[in-house]
Amino acid sequence: MINDFLTYLVNLLSFDSSHPLLFTQIHFWVFLTIIYSLFCFIVSVGERRSRRKSPGKTNTMSTARRLWRNGYLFIVSLFFYYKTSGNYVLLLILATVLGYSLGMLFRSLVRKEQQSGRSTLGIRKALMVLGVVVNLAVLCYFKYAYFFTDIFNTIASTHYSIANTIILPVGISFFTFQNISYIVDTYHGKVLPATNILDFGFYTTFFPQLVAGPIVRADQFVPQLYKPFFLTRRQFGIAVFWILNGLIKKLVLSDYLAVTFVDRIFNNPLLYTPFENFSALLLYSLQVYADFSGYTDIATGVAMLMGFYLPLNFNSPYKATNAAGFWKRWHISLSNWLKDYLYIPLGGNRQSTPATFIIPLVMLVVVALMAKQVWVTFAAVVLVLVLLAVWLQWPGSRKEFATRLNNFDTMLLGGLWHGASFNFITWGALNGLGILVYKSWKNKPPLLRIVLVVLCYILIRAANTIYPCPLFSMLHFAMLVIAIAITVLNIIPALFPKRYHPSHFKNTLTLVWNTFLTFIFISFTRLFFRSGSNLDPAEANEQAWHTATQMVERIGGHWDWTHVPDILQNYASAFIVFVIGMIIHWLPDRFKRRYRLCFAYLPLPLMLLVVVIAVVVIYQFITADLQPFIYFQF
Repeated sequence: MINDFLTYLVNLLSFDSSHPLLFTQIHFWVFLTIIYSLFCFIVSVGERRSRRKSPGKTNTMSTARRLWRNGYLFIVSLFFYYKTSGNYVLLLILATVLGYSLGMLFRSLVRKEQQSGRSTLGIRKALMVLGVVVNLAVLCYFKYAYFFTDIFNTIASTHYSIANTIILPVGISFFTFQNISYIVDTYHGKVLPATNILDFGFYTTFFPQLVAGPIVRADQFVPQLYKPFFLTRRQFGIAVFWILNGLIKKLVLSDYLAVTFVDRIFNNPLLYTPFENFSALLLYSLQVYADFSGYTDIATGVAMLMGFYLPLNFNSPYKATNAAGFWKRWHISLSNWLKDYLYIPLGGNRQSTPATFIIPLVMLVVVALMAKQVWVTFAAVVLVLVLLAVWLQWPGSRKEFATRLNNFDTMLLGGLWHGASFNFITWGALNGLGILVYKSWKNKPPLLRIVLVVLCYILIRAANTIYPCPLFSMLHFAMLVIAIAITVLNIIPALFPKRYHPSHFKNTLTLVWNTFLTFIFISFTRLFFRSGSNLDPAEANEQAWHTATQMVERIGGHWDWTHVPDILQNYASAFIVFVIGMIIHWLPDRFKRRYRLCFAYLPLPLMLLVVVIAVVVIYQFITADLQPFIYFQF
């Protein structure tokens, strides 16, 4: 009996790669119940002692109380990561020690500078660069070793291989970027270094957001380390709401759409009709949003129960009316990180730097060499010449040109951050292109917009006539729809009498059309994102591109609309879930805020009843094989 119990205890505390600790497993909620009970005990004991020592002071927190709380959560977070990633917890500990040590060195050097009057800026800058380089080197080794080896082998016609033992640690991109933000911000003096490794370790490893974000910046979270625990009745209700909301998004929306429709299409695109392939892109857009934002909602709720607040990471992204607006609503913590630590150092909207041109040129050269096809090399050369001509012929527009190119570079590297394959780079480049087109388009007069769209349609149709291919066929149809819509939005409203309020009519139609077009564009780019996901890194480039080209071939092929009613009937449940999910997503923010507050103010017995009902409903949608969170791979 004792031996059985000890065996069970050892298995419980050991890492099992086939059963990592996930938010969607009952084991996690047992784990959370235990550690939260101990957390409440530590907090309550500390508060009682504080009240006895300092009656009436509720906004102060002694060093001992803080270290007990933060140290406890640091240890719990390390255990959580061990249960998720095994021995890679040592990598997380090393990253924590490096970040803490550099912060303390910055603190020491600043004090020395104040005492002696001698500048230590050069030493601090060298340490900052060293910290960033070490973090990026570790990230590149684990995430891009196969990718860079594949590029080298293709270009040099060699056959070097890496032993298939490099396993990507879960969440390495998130805690690496978090560490880099701390190192850079403490160097610049934006945030004071944490003076105790327990405090800093807690910031680095806080388990709710450790493995899939959001990316918590030092200036957003470090000040919270020193505040006492505070949780009102309303905040408790909001926290429970976010947890339930995240579970519903993940298990009812995301996993159900994946298992019943999306995965089977992406696994064998050629076996399905063009309509099914196109529908898979739309449904995947909702799936990936529900999956990632569902994780964020759960992390936000769990953190809030402990008195900590994570930054907003999603703001109804499919309400965006353009590609630039989408990235202000989607994965906001990453977008802000890329803006502050990549876009602005590249020159931002002020100027260009050498890296502004080096990044796209290197990428173009690599793509041309890997393709080993004349037309790809020719296209790359033409693109470089066009960019050079624009730069030389319009010197007055160089600042704007540099800004656009910095935007494009940021999205290009953002795509590379998501995954080590050319599919992710293509996905990032398409998003960057979408932002460029929008920013160049938004100030054009209506007549010029119509002329440009019609001209693009004519050119694509001519290309499709001369060299018929699925891609041109798909773009030809898309440009036809866009040309008709742009004409309707800019001409027909002008024909309406004043009593029909043409401006209001136009604004409403424009809002609907822009939202629809943005959603379709973002969904199309996800073709490359999804094709490159969940693949063996050693085969990612070839396999991902193969899947993407097959889907383009099907979507750009012949559409037989007679099959559509049967498809809708066969997959009725998936399409119904998709429609309901999108309707909820597009609900006004005020309405969503209202029902969140209604839930938060429910009497506790009634709230418990709602929770039980929600759990029962969620359980009905749980599939036999739980789907991992998509962003765990990043």
